[in-house]
Amino acid sequence: MPKVIYRQHDGSEETVDVRAGTSLMLGALTNGVEGIEAECGGSCMCATCHVYVDEAWLDKLPKVQVLEDEMLDDTAAERKPNSRLSCQIEMSDALDGIVVEMPETQI
Repeated sequence: MPKVIYRQHDGSEETVDVRAGTSLMLGALTNGVEGIEAECGGSCMCATCHVYVDEAWLDKLPKVQVLEDEMLDDTAAERKPNSRLSCQIEMSDALDGIVVEMPETQI
């Protein structure tokens, strides 16, 4: 099963297995990873699952779609070039080992 490395704002990390086809958001929630609120439950209707994707992985992700781009404008923490909503990143074998960092705050 592919692994995701969730890095907290303080630098601590947690590596968890996330089944292919599952969003990074849901992977964090089901594994008890702190730092993702997911108030809308993964509907791309809020920005409380905001993460910073390690730059080495950005080219392996699908492009940001219009709705996600709009939601990223409303993040509680600074939007950066590597900002994504974890509900919009579907885990796959190609993403095995992806590193995402949680921002300091989601709300």
